[in-house]
Amino acid sequence: MTDTGASTPTLTVMTVNIHKGFTSFNRKFMLHELRDAVRKVGADVVFLQEVMGTNGRHRNDPADTPHYEFLADEIWPQYAYGRNMVSTKGHHGNAVMSKFPIVHHQNHDVSVLGPEKRGLLHCILEIPGTGHQVHAVCVHLGLAESHRRQQLDLLCELVRGEVPDDAPLIVAGDFNDWRRRAHSILEDGVGLKEVFVSAYGESARTFPSRFPMLSLDRIYVRNASVHLPVVLPRKPWSHLSDHAPLAAEIHL
Repeated sequence: MTDTGASTPTLTVMTVNIHKGFTSFNRKFMLHELRDAVRKVGADVVFLQEVMGTNGRHRNDPADTPHYEFLADEIWPQYAYGRNMVSTKGHHGNAVMSKFPIVHHQNHDVSVLGPEKRGLLHCILEIPGTGHQVHAVCVHLGLAESHRRQQLDLLCELVRGEVPDDAPLIVAGDFNDWRRRAHSILEDGVGLKEVFVSAYGESARTFPSRFPMLSLDRIYVRNASVHLPVVLPRKPWSHLSDHAPLAAEIHL
């Protein structure tokens, strides 16, 4: 984290759907390469989706280590995990890795009837020496538009009920919102603004990562500003995940 002045501390964030550590179409297990790539970004807070909460299903898995712990290693001493989907091969969900203390976290089940299990992982981060508490919500919404609409309404309810009106808030993750309907819902409902829309006029295309066509992944903020949000380069990310990661510098 850097501080551009006594009243404007900043932190960098990134978000990426890691597809349970596999490349597109589950062709190759890439968790070790993913860890190296995430480290090189150097973000203060990392939002992860589709992260295994067990040691996984592949012979190259780090033994007895949940994937978010393996990725965090010694770089992000604080992490939280929200289990969403359970199968015979283990369970996966959302995770937040942080260089700052996570003083509270709660996973909110926003699954709609059917096989898809989705969650909103809400974390409160304490930023040392600033007096700031930052609320962070890691999001992975459903594939069906009717489900996403209900889940966006539940996200708005979470923000109204659990986030103080004046607190810095970052909401990031995989919204599966290829029609870009979430922007107006979240801005009108709880004052969240998408960082690429604010900076460049439209949200970033992130899927599929090799030739991005759809805007599925997002970073929204409230009571904060953003400097130069970026889609991370295709090399090495296009062979590490089917989603291109996003990163941004947040000014509190």
